[in-house]
Amino acid sequence: MSATSANLDYEQAGELKIGQVGIANLRVRTLDVAQLSREMRERVDRAPKLFGRAPVIVDFGGLAQMPDVATAQALMEGLRGAGVLPVGLSYGTRETEQLAEQLGLPLLAKFRAQYEPVAAAAPAAAAPARRENAPAEPAPAKAAKAATAAASPGLVQKTPVRSGQQLYAENRDLTVLSTVGAGAEVIADGSIHIYGTLRGRALAGAQGNTDARIFCREFHAELVAIAGHYKVLEDVPKELRGKPVQVWLEKEQLMIAAQ
Repeated sequence: MSATSANLDYEQAGELKIGQVGIANLRVRTLDVAQLSREMRERVDRAPKLFGRAPVIVDFGGLAQMPDVATAQALMEGLRGAGVLPVGLSYGTRETEQLAEQLGLPLLAKFRAQYEPVAAAAPAAAAPARRENAPAEPAPAKAAKAATAAASPGLVQKTPVRSGQQLYAENRDLTVLSTVGAGAEVIADGSIHIYGTLRGRALAGAQGNTDARIFCREFHAELVAIAGHYKVLEDVPKELRGKPVQVWLEKEQLMIAAQ
């Protein structure tokens, strides 16, 4: 092995890892650069610790026609001026890919799942990413696999999730037996159960499962979200702070109530 090869294998200057990252996704419904920038500024002003300089994925999939490069670039500049950092475009058509190349931004496919119909997302207990129409007579192997998944307790975290840490339960529920500290983030494709204080962020139904819920013993969350619908602490009635609460979606509205 040559010295150069050895250096590449054992003495890399930087270690690259791929992981689950909580990034805001901006779904553009009306291509009005001024209004979009103003709305983002309002979000940043309302929760600067949460949204200030936050990475944002821009999704043009809700538009009938893709914007031209000049308009898209103006939007990116407007969002930066509002206090956030556009870091990529959400996956869509070939036109989206071309626009991303012209803007010099990456194309991220993962975020598309949050806008798929609920029927396209698997229930938390079933684990696969998509729900298929069940055959009239399922094969025994598949039935056994489904039963095993249904019996799974999900991911259980016994120790506190501290500031700067992120925990992700892929295709399952998440149970935290301790606290989630300020600046920490817990994410689950299913529901989230916290048997302590929630001070950081909790994002349930991360792949679009609108039946997911969040439960916690003491509510001080910086942000809670289900299937992309979110509320920050400033939007939550003060009488719910410090109380045991449940969070769920009802007609695309995020609901929070004391238990």
